[in-house]
Amino acid sequence: MAYSRQEILRQHDHYSAYASKWEYYIRSYLGGEEYKDGRYLQEYSLELETELNKRLTYTPLDNHCRNIVHIYGSFLFRNKPTRTLGNLENDKTIPMFLNDADLEGRSFTALIREMQTYASVYGHCWAILDKPNSNAKTRAEELNQEIRPYLNTFTPENVIDWNYSRASSGTYYLDYLKVREFKDNKKEIYRLWYTDRIDTVELKAVGASDPVLIDSQENPLGIIPAVILYNQRSHMRSVGISDLTDIADLQRAIYNELSEIEQLIRLSNHPSLVKTRDVDASAGAGAIIEMPDGLDPSLKPYILQPSGTNIDSILKTIQMKVDAINRLSHVGAVRSTKETIASGVALRTEFQLLNARLAEKANLLQLFEEQIWRLYALWQDTSFDGEIMYPETFDLRDWATDLELLQSAKASNIKSDTFIKELDKQIARTVIEDDEVLATIDTEIDQSTTRLGEFPQTPIETPTV
Repeated sequence: MAYSRQEILRQHDHYSAYASKWEYYIRSYLGGEEYKDGRYLQEYSLELETELNKRLTYTPLDNHCRNIVHIYGSFLFRNKPTRTLGNLENDKTIPMFLNDADLEGRSFTALIREMQTYASVYGHCWAILDKPNSNAKTRAEELNQEIRPYLNTFTPENVIDWNYSRASSGTYYLDYLKVREFKDNKKEIYRLWYTDRIDTVELKAVGASDPVLIDSQENPLGIIPAVILYNQRSHMRSVGISDLTDIADLQRAIYNELSEIEQLIRLSNHPSLVKTRDVDASAGAGAIIEMPDGLDPSLKPYILQPSGTNIDSILKTIQMKVDAINRLSHVGAVRSTKETIASGVALRTEFQLLNARLAEKANLLQLFEEQIWRLYALWQDTSFDGEIMYPETFDLRDWATDLELLQSAKASNIKSDTFIKELDKQIARTVIEDDEVLATIDTEIDQSTTRLGEFPQTPIETPTV
């Protein structure tokens, strides 16, 4: 099938609307040169291009976006998910897939974690489960040739166009997908997925030549094996909500205010000398100023030195924006670098909000992974009847405060053996994490009959004369 250049370059309406936002989010996450190339500093009136480039070079970036994304990821994957694969347990290709999911050496868990990071930045991330073509006629021949499904991941800016259709049952399914697999200064490679075939097209970057169909093969599944990992669902299909929607704007405002501070420090320490052209002088330390005879006193050279008192105001404004970022992301207690006086109720409320957000992400990860395993089973001519379980709660307790509370409760000397034993168990759980050790400690506490402050009564033996 021949394709026109216009047809290959056609973009989905959502892609056209969100492409600039996706670029802004990924630059905010990456920082460094990528952020400087975005030129997110506000340009002054009558500012020259060279002056703007100097400000871009000298202005540092306090990257809050990357920090928050990594905090979410560290909590989500602190405990490994539980995978029960059912019919796929006996599939001999499963260990290979778990150890090398993308045929590039990355494990399945590492790939899922990377996709979650990109989903947190962009709002969603695409995955396509493909399988190489083979002339093998049996499963044993495929195993000998190491032919198995593998996972391809695509960030939203590389998924150019797609289409959903509605089945007779009322559900929507993907019947067209166009992804950009390669791009450089000379050419671009696109893969077009249909329910009945898969076309690979090469498009020259220079000139107006028509695209060339370099490969076309049958789609043996009859469906497009693509799944979307959402960070948070939006009102539009195939578009998610990024964690950086509001945080990136606050980071950009802090970035501009840091530039203002840098300019104030530079101008305060290096004032500008105002003089006539005939006056021979420089603004360096110990400089000598020579004024011509008969110079009008009103033209006496002087120094312009702006006041640095505004720096404190800018620093307070920056701190307010940092507090707003912590409030929006619910990670203020985690990111705090100084002692703050906060009530236990406030800290516990913030932990609960963060726990709710992490639980929502874990549910979407669980749904995404189950869809991946269903597609894997289809490629292997079987069905998936297993279960994937991600942690449902992410306990972020203040253990030091809890331990102090438990010790205070135990020191109240309540006359109850049951109360004392339960407190001992809670104290052990705040200090020890090993489940087997905790089980042994619980058994020892239940079997103990001595209460706090009491000693076992042993009979005193009378010496025999």
